[in-house]
Amino acid sequence: MKPSRDITRLIEIMAALRTPGTGCPWDLEQNFATIAPYTIEEAYEVAEAITRNDLDDLRDELGDLLLQVVFHSRMAEEQGAFVFGDVVEAICRKMIRRHPHVFADPDNREADPAGAQVTWHRIKAEEKAERAARRAQPEVEASSLLAEVKPGQPALTRAMELQRKASTVGFDWNDPRAVLAKIREEIDEVEAALNEGDNAAAHEETGDLMFALVNLARHVGADPETALRATNAKFERRFGYIERALAAEGRDCRSATLAEMDKLWTQAKREE
Repeated sequence: MKPSRDITRLIEIMAALRTPGTGCPWDLEQNFATIAPYTIEEAYEVAEAITRNDLDDLRDELGDLLLQVVFHSRMAEEQGAFVFGDVVEAICRKMIRRHPHVFADPDNREADPAGAQVTWHRIKAEEKAERAARRAQPEVEASSLLAEVKPGQPALTRAMELQRKASTVGFDWNDPRAVLAKIREEIDEVEAALNEGDNAAAHEETGDLMFALVNLARHVGADPETALRATNAKFERRFGYIERALAAEGRDCRSATLAEMDKLWTQAKREE
């Protein structure tokens, strides 16, 4: 099979990968839940390529993201739910509907950008109400204060928004030190789950601990995503220091002990 600029070829490739007996074993064992993290990861890699203004990389990352759409569509087709063409038609319909100032009768077009924005949000709200009705969501859920927080956001961002919304009605701590007490409580609960060998409880309590840490970030005025990115970069710098120091001795991390690496880590911190 040869590559092509036609989207049909990508759909054919995915179908081949998902064909029992002749397809790829890894692709065949995937489902929506297992692929979802890769979809999020590819979206972040698109954003990262844009940040670096690397258009060659952006082209490749957009392809990876498109593959995710095709992958999900193929799995849905196998279940008889929808096909890739339905996905394309749905977004086309949505964009035409949300831009009456572009696609409506020329005599009725909205030339004012502010007016176009109002129209966009009105139509989007109508679509949201239609989806809620289609999913038969309880009225109390639709009217909840937290219903305004988008469910598709990254977990850290959504945790921050849920907490901010709750804080508007006074459901919040008044002092960051109170959040610290909650963090200590959650750490104790993680430890208790580990001591009992209860992995499911440890998983749940770890989530509670992370939620509390986001709350601390909010109370000290830090964006958790930005703070974690900075820490990631710091970890990379310091681990890179360890690798370079060992390489200067003709060694690598695999041949070093944890004590040796800890010592180099401390040196890296001191130099910073």
